[in-house]
Formats: sequence, C-alpha cells, structure tokens
Amino acid sequence: MPDSEVSPYDVIVVGAGNAALAAAVSARENGAARVLVLEKAPREMRGGNTHWSGGVLRFAFDDPHEIGPLLPGVDDSYEDFYDGIQPYTRDDFHGDLMRVTSGQTDPVLSRVLVDNSRDTVFWMHEVGQVPMEPAITLTGVRKGNKIVWARGLVVRAEHEGVGLSRSWFATAERMGVEIRYGASVQAILQNDRGHVCGVRVRDDAGVQAIAGRTVILGCGGFEANVQMRTQHIGPLVGAAKVRGTPHNQGDGLRMALAIGAMPWGQWSGCHATPISADWGNFAPRELTDRSNRLSYLYGVMINRNGRRFVNEGEDGAMFTYAKFGRAILAEPGAKAYQLFDAQVVHLLEPRYSTSQPIVADTIEALIEQLDIDDKDQAIRTMHEYNAVAHHAHDGFDPAQKDGLRTRGLVPEKTNWAIKLEKPPFYAYSATGGITFTFGGLKIDQHARVIGTDWRPIPGLLACGEMVGGLFYDNYPAGTGLVSGATFGRIAGRSAAGFDADEVLGTVEPYGVTQPAVPVSGGNTAGETGWVP
Repeated sequence: MPDSEVSPYDVIVVGAGNAALAAAVSARENGAARVLVLEKAPREMRGGNTHWSGGVLRFAFDDPHEIGPLLPGVDDSYEDFYDGIQPYTRDDFHGDLMRVTSGQTDPVLSRVLVDNSRDTVFWMHEVGQVPMEPAITLTGVRKGNKIVWARGLVVRAEHEGVGLSRSWFATAERMGVEIRYGASVQAILQNDRGHVCGVRVRDDAGVQAIAGRTVILGCGGFEANVQMRTQHIGPLVGAAKVRGTPHNQGDGLRMALAIGAMPWGQWSGCHATPISADWGNFAPRELTDRSNRLSYLYGVMINRNGRRFVNEGEDGAMFTYAKFGRAILAEPGAKAYQLFDAQVVHLLEPRYSTSQPIVADTIEALIEQLDIDDKDQAIRTMHEYNAVAHHAHDGFDPAQKDGLRTRGLVPEKTNWAIKLEKPPFYAYSATGGITFTFGGLKIDQHARVIGTDWRPIPGLLACGEMVGGLFYDNYPAGTGLVSGATFGRIAGRSAAGFDADEVLGTVEPYGVTQPAVPVSGGNTAGETGWVP
C-alpha cells in the first residue's frame, strides 16, 4: 500500500495551469498541510494553456487609481497614465458578460466571478507573487500623447502567460506544494460512502493509487481531443488548429462524468480565436500567444469565395475575437484573409510581426496572390466595400467605436469602415485556433462539483476551464484567467476546510439556494465581494 494511502494528502490538484496552481496556493494558504499537484505534461511542457495566454486580466474597479498598487511606478513610465482609463464597475463587467453570451451565462457563477474579480487579481499579486504590468501591446491604443485603454483590460501578468505560469510555479514550490510531472490521472477514486478519496495515476513507474482527502480538478477542457471536438462541437471544429497545449484531452471531464458529475454549459461552444493559417496543427510553444490575428476591425476579412462573412466592426476585438475564430472555421477551407492598407497597418498589434504579409501596390494585384477560389468576386467585394466606406478624415477613431459604417452591404461593417485606398496593401492569412471549450461541469459557489442527483460529490471540486456555464458562443477577453484564479482560490479554500463527515445539502435545479455573503475581513484589495 502506498504511503499516501496511510497518510493521505489533504488536497490533490489535477492540472498545473493558472487555475490549478491558484487552487494549490490557496489550499496551502488556508491550512492544508500536504498539497500535491499532478501535471500530465513533462516539465518542459508544463503549465497548460496559461503558457499560450496573453496574460491580460479583466476585473472590476470603480476608480482607475485603484489599480495603482498592481503597477508600482507606472506614473514614471507613462505620462498621464490614468487619463486614458475609464472606470469599469461590477455592473459594467457583468453587463459585458451578459451581452456577449446573449444572457446565457450562469447567474450564480457569473456574479461570483464579477464580484470577486478585483480581489482575485490583488490576491494573485500579493499572495501568488505575480508581478504585473500595463497590457499596452494588447489593449492600449495611442491617441495623440495619451494611451486609451479597452475598458476593464489595463493590467496583465508581467511577461504575459509565460510569466504568469512561472510565477505560480515559483510560489507553489516556495509554499511547499509537491509537484509531479508526467503524472497522468486515469480515474477518481471513491470510498464506500461515495466520498472522493484519491486518484489513480499512470507515470513512468506504472499505475498507482494516491490517496487524498479532497481532489480539485483543474486540468482543462477537451480542445486538443479531435474525437471529443468532433462529437460535441462539430466536424469543422474537429479539424481546427489548436492554439494551446496538446495535453488538454478532456481527461478530467471524462473522469468526473464517470462518477456522476453533471455536465453543464455549452458543450457545443468554444473559444476559437483568429490565428495565422500558416502554422501547423498546434501553435508553437516558443511563440506563445503570438499566433493571434486580432486587428481585423481596421480592415476587411474575406473568405476563399472572395466574400466578407462577418461584421468586422461589430465591437472591439476583445469582445468578438472568440466568436470570429469559430466563424472562420465555418468558411471554405477554414481559411480567411485580412486585408489592410498603408493608413492602418501601423495599428496592427505587434503579434502580426510573426508572419510575413502578402504585399502589393493595388488591391487587384494583392488579391491575385491570395489562395482563394474566386478572385473576381474578391475584387468586386473590395470595390463594393470601398464605394460605401468612409475616408479616414471623416472621423475614424481606432481607440473606440466610431460609428463609421457602411450602407447596403451584407454584412454591414458598423464601425471603423474606412476605405482601403492608400497603397501599399497588405494581406494576412487567418484560421480559427481553438483555445478552450465552453462545456464543463456544474459547480456551486464553493467550487464543489454537483452530481446528476443535484447533490455535491463529497470531496470533489473543480476550477478553470473545467467549469461549465460561464461562456456561451462568445467570450470577453481577459475573463478566463480571472475566472480560473477566482474559482481556483475558492476551490483551494473549500478543499482545505473540507470535513468528510459533514452532511452536504442539495442544489436547486436553477442554481444554489444559499445567497452570497458579503464579507470584508481578509480581503487584500479592501473590497466587499461574494465569497463562500
């Protein structure tokens, strides 16, 4: 019998991305003496999707100066830094979440996320020891001498996802969390009372049981599993390139469902951002998130039939990129081209520099070089667009929705619709790169996994991309990392305080019956929020 079966771990965390390590750190912070993290990937591939993220953090604040402690010395680096930042209240954040999901976001979990978002980010900084920086290359647009920021998206982890992952690992190791690599969890173990009591793991030594009083699943969705993608989302997404880790094969979901966990959320939905179509089936790890192609709002996007297929100016890219990536996957060959001219090319985010654009002095010559099936139609599309688009001096404002729209096109472009008229002209290829899946498990506000009998499964918790119900069809940028850390923190705290003998209640079919409790003690950001 393994030693751990005699003296079980207090908390076993499956996965090692942002959410999982937040859970491990939180469990140690809240008194769990023995915390084990099981990472399926080898050490050189550790960290899940966090490594590929841009590290940006969406959170609520009432006054821009509230974020100052996260960015020490920012006034010395950026003149009038706060002038370009708008307040982003809880109502603003929740309104954006409701809007992009068409009101389908889970009413309980979305409030937990929003109301804890600022406190979570401060906790990441203070307890998680995650250094932070302004997200200028992702969400800042320079307007004159001032940087105008996308609402709620000002701060990111220093060195983006790579830095975030390294910081979490360093903090977890410093706090005494044990981490095992190459440890593939095969099953969740339960005792005869139905309480989770450990996991079965396969590693280089073979298969073994590891005992634990609680298990936290933070091992991501099924985006790298072609069979599950095809089954749940469809054949178009089944053939998609994967922007993140190849190790997210849906293992945690499969194991949880096998012991009666309730599937929850949009299993047919996913985050599929536009990325370069020139890359392989998996985005190179060394290039992290720099496969993204998100400046389409300043140009025109056409498919291989030579036609536009989305409203490129529907909203800022941070509110449309997750659904536009999937829209590209539905087009012929799952491919599109983004076209720009010389008057906007300087606005393209720096990540475009990882590809060589196709360049020409006329639109006709540009289209002639593209891998599309109907070049005559593409030329007509561009002439029709230019006929109803505006000149840049008519009020083009790259920093906000400017109302410059077309009239008579299908689909219309409702903002930033300026003519492509100044040579040279540029084209970048794009496809949809799947990052994570929206379907997951039902949890309550304590991060406890709910079974199909509407009761919590004792000793089983979940966080991160395993949580279902938050996102539908679309996704507001920066929410995933904050959601992961928020529910990871809650899961770690719940696991550390778990009493195997307590009587666990049931959950009403439309949500948790217990109201959220406003507290202020121990809140590092000095904010009252929803916490268990």
